[in-house]
Amino acid sequence: MLPSLFISHGAPTLPLSPSPAREFLAGLGRVLPRPRAILAVSAHWETPTPAVNEVAVNDTIHDFYGFPRALYDIRYPAPGGRELAERVRKLLGAKGVTVGVDPTRGLDHGAWVPLLLMYPEADIPVVQLSVQTNLGPAHHLALGRALAPLLAEEVLVLGSGSFTHDLSRFRYHRPDDPSPPDVAAFADWFDEGLRAARVEQLLDYRRQAPYAVQNHPTEEHLLPVFVALGAAGAEPTAERLHSSAAFGVIRMDAYAFRPA
Repeated sequence: MLPSLFISHGAPTLPLSPSPAREFLAGLGRVLPRPRAILAVSAHWETPTPAVNEVAVNDTIHDFYGFPRALYDIRYPAPGGRELAERVRKLLGAKGVTVGVDPTRGLDHGAWVPLLLMYPEADIPVVQLSVQTNLGPAHHLALGRALAPLLAEEVLVLGSGSFTHDLSRFRYHRPDDPSPPDVAAFADWFDEGLRAARVEQLLDYRRQAPYAVQNHPTEEHLLPVFVALGAAGAEPTAERLHSSAAFGVIRMDAYAFRPA
């Protein structure tokens, strides 16, 4: 059975720039069972209430500026998944969650950047589910738990964000710098909590984790980990698949979650 995944998608230029995280993602699709469809939960689609996109073919959203021209020429025209979108709405609706439908939205870079590396043929249907930053970790864990049946249905639940995400600091570091002590302390605390399945502690990370607010001034880039964690059920097991850093302060860690 497929695991659910959390990956750190990094900068939009990740596909163009050699790095340990790029090499990891480029090989990840080859070691996983091939999914029938993918549900991507990206930090870059924020809505007040949950929504899915329902399109025939996904447009490639270049939701950034000031990058090399080659990046804007990239397209990832993965098919949409009307059947999966309806399944997501049904599963969440059974838990009392109303899910909106966006009939025009494609894939933002939080979705297409990692998928381009994992599945470059763009031949697997992809549906995107939005995050609700104002509702916090417990809400996203509940979304994931409601979506747990998808793993047995050959659907890859892919949470895409960043293990740490304070962009104000990266300009002061070189690309291959090690993580500063506060970044390492936060990442180590969160890693230990995931691997020990300390779910209640993780939900309260903003109070309990060292340097939580420094490493996540806003929460949207960490919330996808809670969806992926929840999709593995009430007793998830966590495996760290990758750990590296960009400019020291942007941790690129990735995890697989499976039911115990």
